[in-house]
Amino acid sequence: MLRRFLAMLLMALASLSSAEPAVDFPVVVPGLRFDFPRDEGSHPQFRTEWWYVTGTVADESGATFGFQVTFFRSRPGVDEANPSRFAPKQLLFAHAALSDPRRGQLLHDERSARAGFDIAVASETMLNVAIDDWSLHTRAGGKTYRAAVRAKDFQLELDYEPTQPPLLHGLNGFSQKGPQPHEASYYYTLPRLRTSGRLSIGNRDYRVTGTAWLDHEWSSSILDEQAQGWDWVGLNLDDGGALMAFQMRNLQGGEHFAAATLRSGSTADPIAFTPQQIEWSVLRRWRSVRTGVEYPVEWQLRIGERTITLRPLMDDQENDARGSTGTIYWEGAVAAFDAGGRRIGGGYLELTGYGNRVSL
Repeated sequence: MLRRFLAMLLMALASLSSAEPAVDFPVVVPGLRFDFPRDEGSHPQFRTEWWYVTGTVADESGATFGFQVTFFRSRPGVDEANPSRFAPKQLLFAHAALSDPRRGQLLHDERSARAGFDIAVASETMLNVAIDDWSLHTRAGGKTYRAAVRAKDFQLELDYEPTQPPLLHGLNGFSQKGPQPHEASYYYTLPRLRTSGRLSIGNRDYRVTGTAWLDHEWSSSILDEQAQGWDWVGLNLDDGGALMAFQMRNLQGGEHFAAATLRSGSTADPIAFTPQQIEWSVLRRWRSVRTGVEYPVEWQLRIGERTITLRPLMDDQENDARGSTGTIYWEGAVAAFDAGGRRIGGGYLELTGYGNRVSL
């Protein structure tokens, strides 16, 4: 029954794809005063929103895994006056992936549904997003979070305990994504989440612990016509700090815009960097045998006076999401090294727009 419902949903999405939104979406502007835990929840008036948790964990033997769970919410803005409960006024998508270097290939799955019917939900009062038996939600009275996923090739149930306050990006959470001020999102991170739980691959269970990173972002306009895609990294640093950096690439493959936020210790005030202080340089590329897309999987990143090398946990961390959001992208666990080759942290790298232009 669920498969039939999802097939009907995708047909509805196809019918909406040629229609223009009939509503005025709110604009992201500076000056928002974040209200937690309310702002951990959904903002359904905006066009696009996502909750994104990634991390690296290890079992008792020391075997390392990377994981990613992302929930997307989309407001199509078409036919919103339709009173039918079947009208797709809010759409939810989810991706989950597991990187196991011993296998050398990404395990991934996805879900999609329209909000409602006890199938999909995105709470407006707290972090609680779910599609069927996939969920990311607050627990223990708001003190911890849990992600639970039952995918076709793996399962995970992981708890995340905050160890630091939210990290607001850009200008107190107003994160500009392009040269024009309206190309922006509201964006914060919960870095350095203490993580524990279990993973299952096939018939084998693993008890794991590690560190995670949770992003929450919402907007109505991020990409302009000159942007092809982006390169993004979120790093939990071994000194207790956290670093987020991205560059938007133009249609010719060069830098269109860039930004970064660094918290240099567990209690330090964040530093925001301008595009002129950030430089992404490709060190090595990898080509997917499935899609033929070539990705720059190893980078040298200059942030102010710091130089950081990013190396992947494994090369094949390509996520083919053509069945839901229609994108093909690379998203995987990486380790970070300083200019002297010393490991200084780890996190996740996301590379989009290398096959086709990203469309949000």
